[in-house]
Amino acid sequence: MAERIDVEAVVIGGGVVGAAAAWALARDGRDVALLEAADPAHPLGASHASTRNFNPSYAEPAYLRLLTRALPLWRELEDESGETLLDQTGIVNRGPFPDRARLLDNAPAAGFDVEVVPPDEAARRWPGMRFASDSLFLPAGGRLWAERSVRAFHAVAARDGALVRHRTAVDGIRVLGDDAVEVTAGDLVVRARRAIVAAGAWSKELLAGLVDLPLRVTEEHPAHFALAAGDDGSGWPSFNHRAEPSSFGWLGPIYGLVSPGEGLKIGWHGAGPEVTPATRTFAPEPHLVDALQAYAAEWMPGADADRFEFLSCTYTSREGEDFILDTAGPLVVAAGFAGHGFKFAPALGEHLAALATGGAADPFFALR
Repeated sequence: MAERIDVEAVVIGGGVVGAAAAWALARDGRDVALLEAADPAHPLGASHASTRNFNPSYAEPAYLRLLTRALPLWRELEDESGETLLDQTGIVNRGPFPDRARLLDNAPAAGFDVEVVPPDEAARRWPGMRFASDSLFLPAGGRLWAERSVRAFHAVAARDGALVRHRTAVDGIRVLGDDAVEVTAGDLVVRARRAIVAAGAWSKELLAGLVDLPLRVTEEHPAHFALAAGDDGSGWPSFNHRAEPSSFGWLGPIYGLVSPGEGLKIGWHGAGPEVTPATRTFAPEPHLVDALQAYAAEWMPGADADRFEFLSCTYTSREGEDFILDTAGPLVVAAGFAGHGFKFAPALGEHLAALATGGAADPFFALR
């Protein structure tokens, strides 16, 4: 016999964004159910592994607004969960930075200081990296503990009254009216006024026939490189790096940070092959391996380019890489966070909760 649940809002997808939405709704006293196909921070999605960058290096005011809200909310989640989630070790941006002038104006106006650091001074401060030009350093940046954060959102949402169901894969979404939607997951039937769909690489498939999502999914393979002998990683900031003269071909922007106990995490941003959740291989492309090793050897003297271990994750994005935070009838769509969404999670959750309870969408993040 089918189990039926009636709630105000149902959240589909328990990655960091969906979990944050459930947390925001529950702490507001809303009746919410969170349905996750696997366990929290499972390795098939985009919210697993130990760390993510907290990167406030944005020129666009819409993203800076989200970040100024996200930062205190991360601290609130730390207080509520009793976990350390954000280490503000700073972030350094190397190479030609797009919208540099706007960043230097807009980030400080939003409360994020930016320091221009000449290459000689940067090399003195951060000897594990090589510098060929001025860098932009934002001391508010740093490292988020990713899996720990996802589990904190799940735990606190449940403690605040959310119904959290793991290993509950949604297999159907049916719009019943302007204020009614039915979600099925095997024998479970959930009816709600709103459904927040934050299913990452599965979003397009789940919303087929309901919402046309301009998304692509790629499989990415960052790697943890061993640090030089005697380096515990405590002096490293996070970093971004864009194309500069090199002995190899750049495959896009590079990001990195120290994952304590694992090494220096380095990855190409969005360079992997296009896949679906069913067709990903979990094996890195040989040319991406070679290029990442060459990058580490040339630009990261504090790492051992010959000792590394690859990770696998999915990127779900749309052209231009702007998020989708919008409504379509009783559906609230949260998608396209690939490669830069994690740090915004508590602010995204708050925004999605507002959309699910009558708030207006930000035109910048519309489906359009």
